Amino acid sequence: MGLSLMLVAFFCFAVMDTTAKWLVVAAIPSLQVAFLRYFVNFIWVLLIYLPRNGFSIMRSNAPHLQVLRACLLFSGTAFNFTALKYLPLTTSIAIFFASPMVVCLLSIPILKEKVGIKRFAAIFVGFIGVLIIVAPWGDEFDYHIFLAIAAMLGASGYFVMSRVVAGRDTNSVVQFYCAGVPTMLLLPVVWSLWQWPSSNLEWSLLVLIGSFAMLGHSALTLAHRFAEASVLAPTVYSQIIYITLFSWLIFDSVPTLSTAVGIVVIVGSGIYIWNRERVLQKDHSARAAVR
Repeated sequence: MGLSLMLVAFFCFAVMDTTAKWLVVAAIPSLQVAFLRYFVNFIWVLLIYLPRNGFSIMRSNAPHLQVLRACLLFSGTAFNFTALKYLPLTTSIAIFFASPMVVCLLSIPILKEKVGIKRFAAIFVGFIGVLIIVAPWGDEFDYHIFLAIAAMLGASGYFVMSRVVAGRDTNSVVQFYCAGVPTMLLLPVVWSLWQWPSSNLEWSLLVLIGSFAMLGHSALTLAHRFAEASVLAPTVYSQIIYITLFSWLIFDSVPTLSTAVGIVVIVGSGIYIWNRERVLQKDHSARAAVR
């Protein structure tokens, strides 16, 4: 059940990214798309959690950390949606898959975790995969790739902060901050660049993008009630299947050879890091049980 819910979650996220690319290519400003992604998500949060929990959804045990986490998530979304205007979907998601390596590095100063030589080697290999995709030595190098890298760094910071705040607040509080903070940040900005959609399809997609975000995050949260995070983690790579299919069907775009090779290297490195962390966690639990 947990694995199925995770596959549903990442399907929703793939649909969200595909929708965002369609909208920004159709000349809807990326920040406007980001705003509606969070605004519609925020409306859903209020409709679902406010009647049940009241204003307690606004009270966090670590408000500053929740705001920081939400800002990192927002920065990742804003850079990603902007990058999607210029880059193929497969390239953008491939760069995103480097986030486990960055999370592993950030966990050293922030979470005080120890990273051994094997995981450092896997991180190095993963970044080689990123270089294969970016190809800074080629004539066709696109500087917009830095937008995708910035999005990946924002997402990585969000994942690290998720570990920091884990267990401090209820899911309703977490959802309130993740959707509410970006909405409030973008509200005074979006009016200056607002562009009215030119068709009913664009209106529908702008509403659906936030709904898919809410559905995806809800499925992801629910999945962790049925299975451990270490079991669910590799399902993130299902996104590349969804994205490749959508990119081909909707935008008539398939991954280049260098992108495909880079994806294989990055995914292999990420799976190794995940497996290594899982082994170390089991060893730690075994030693704790002996004590």
